[in-house]
Amino acid sequence: MKSLVVLGLAVITLAGCAEVPGGAERNTASVVDPSLRAAAAAAEANRDYKGAVQHFGTLYQRRGDDREIGVALARNLRYGGQPQAGADIMQAQLSRFPHDADLLIELGKDYLAADRMSLAQKALEEGRTLAPDRWDGHAALGVVLDTQGRGAEAEAAYLRALELSPDNPVVLNNLGLSQALAGKLDLALATLTRAADLPAANAQIRQNMALLLALKGDAAQAEKLARRDLTAEQAKGNVEILKALAGAAKAAR
Repeated sequence: MKSLVVLGLAVITLAGCAEVPGGAERNTASVVDPSLRAAAAAAEANRDYKGAVQHFGTLYQRRGDDREIGVALARNLRYGGQPQAGADIMQAQLSRFPHDADLLIELGKDYLAADRMSLAQKALEEGRTLAPDRWDGHAALGVVLDTQGRGAEAEAAYLRALELSPDNPVVLNNLGLSQALAGKLDLALATLTRAADLPAANAQIRQNMALLLALKGDAAQAEKLARRDLTAEQAKGNVEILKALAGAAKAAR
């Protein structure tokens, strides 16, 4: 809980735009910018976060007043393991556009990924106040609250997120883990089962469910689920851990 040069020639071309007459620069931008946006979106969709950062970064250099591009750049920096760099971009944009909910919520997520919980909480609470219908603001705040041992408040935040985005597997996953932290193992398993049964469920949800099954002492089901998404080599280590957890759970009864 507490978890990227196809258009390289275009980038080089853009670096020389200062020497191009104004009209020609605008014409170049009208052709290149959509291509960069498309390349950035494709890279993000393919989880090529380094490529997405490169393309969104080029766009951001050209259009620093575009909040959507700024958020996309920060998001992909966060996905690529550079959350503090994303937070720095959001702070720079907030100095120009204060009290912007999109910027604040992304800033909160960046700080959360950077393990700066007090700053994450402050940004997410302000963002949630400004945009109470953003499910991801509630869900991210729930994670922060869980790290602070405030399980009841975290659960309320996840439930509000689910009201806004029903059957969201990410929210269900975090809610289930929160319930497990609170000692509600059966309820947590039910919540993760619900998440795992959704078409959009990913491997991480199933691995979390395997962990809870092991904690409940069901080594066979935990192993079966663990092997579903992992290579034989990856599964070998995980299965040994799950078996040990299941054995410890049975011994504690």
